[in-house]
Amino acid sequence: MGIESPVHLLFLGAVALMVLGPKRLPELARALGKGMREFRESIDLKSHDDER
Repeated sequence: MGIESPVHLLFLGAVALMVLGPKRLPELARALGKGMREFRESIDLKSHDDER
């Protein structure tokens, strides 16, 4: 089960906008992106260390 169409993404975005408001939504998206980037970097570093 997952997001199967762009309509689902639009619906989730609309709900997030209503719940968080237009001022907090960009801050949340920025923080989420930063967290994902750090997570990927840590996984890449771990896999790189495991190869040695």
